[in-house]
Amino acid sequence: RSFYDQRILQKTFGEWWSVCRERKLGLRAASHYRHLLHNVTFKAWRAYVCQQQGKRNKFYVAESHAKKQKLLRTWQHWLVYVGIQRRKRGMQSVALAFREISCLRISWAVWRRRHYQNSTGHKMNVLALQHWAQSLQFRAWLQWREVYLYSQNDKQKETRAVTHHQHWELKRCMKAWLGYLNLQRAKRQQNELAQEHHRSSVVRQCFSDWRLSWECRRRMCAHQKDIEKLAARAALRRVFAHWKHYVVLCVEETRQCELAEKHYKHHLLVRALLCVRWKRLW
Repeated sequence: RSFYDQRILQKTFGEWWSVCRERKLGLRAASHYRHLLHNVTFKAWRAYVCQQQGKRNKFYVAESHAKKQKLLRTWQHWLVYVGIQRRKRGMQSVALAFREISCLRISWAVWRRRHYQNSTGHKMNVLALQHWAQSLQFRAWLQWREVYLYSQNDKQKETRAVTHHQHWELKRCMKAWLGYLNLQRAKRQQNELAQEHHRSSVVRQCFSDWRLSWECRRRMCAHQKDIEKLAARAALRRVFAHWKHYVVLCVEETRQCELAEKHYKHHLLVRALLCVRWKRLW
């Protein structure tokens, strides 16, 4: 009995231990699954954040590069302008120094030098203006090129849109025309079917009318024949009745004649007997 109780306790604790172990394993599996889901979610979020950060860094780099390019172009144009201004100032300073040094020279030489300076200054101004005009023309040409390319793209888009709209309208018109043709074909078929049905109904009606009239005529003919047969039978019956009555009358008349003859003969016989009797008496 103690052994039996021990075995029952072992079985009970073994089952309880297996249930506890399964519960622990289930809890571990659930926690492992949640940890795996959190890990996968964190990795996906980190990849998304890295991608967004990379896109943001690329955008910042591109924006800084565009700003640097604009600043470099502005700086180049400003350097050209400063170089031209320096040249002008140098030329003006040289001219002033030369004027200060050679102010006591002959007026002709002064005038010549001034004329030369003015001509050189005018040439430099012309060159500077030409360079500025070329730079402006180049910038205007770049802007015009951008505007032209944008207008060409707009024109291409407009032409594509117009062709797409034309194709769409043509397709819609073709669909409508095909639908109209199918509708007309269906109406024609319906009209043909209706005409055929009308012809068949008219023929059927005419045939039914003709059949009814023929049946009526046949019935009238049969009725007329029956009436004629009945009239013939009635006439034959009347003739037979008259003949029977005539025969009866004839029979009656012959019987009466026979009776009258018998009565006359009997009367004659009685008279003859009476006469004979009276003769005997006499």
